[in-house]
Amino acid sequence: MKADKRITSFDDHLDEQYGKIGTESRDEFQEEFETFKIGVLIQEARKKQHLTQQQLAEKVGTTKNYISRIENNASDIRLSTLMRIIREGLGGNLKLSMDI
Repeated sequence: MKADKRITSFDDHLDEQYGKIGTESRDEFQEEFETFKIGVLIQEARKKQHLTQQQLAEKVGTTKNYISRIENNASDIRLSTLMRIIREGLGGNLKLSMDI
């Protein structure tokens, strides 16, 4: 059976669209994707706990607008704020890892 030449792997797609791993454009994409994931994780946890953005904001001493910005693009969030949102607002713990 012949492979369909139009089908590519996701890694091949990323290589084509953003460059190979280690290039500036690919690194920038990966960084933006990680911040996107943080926002999605916060939003999913908030919704699972049946909290509105306003309620979460009040629990951590910030604004609804700030929570919305984090959920939609967490690129400028301070680590201390992220930890407060997760710990005080959502009752969780933040675990970090590094790939060096």
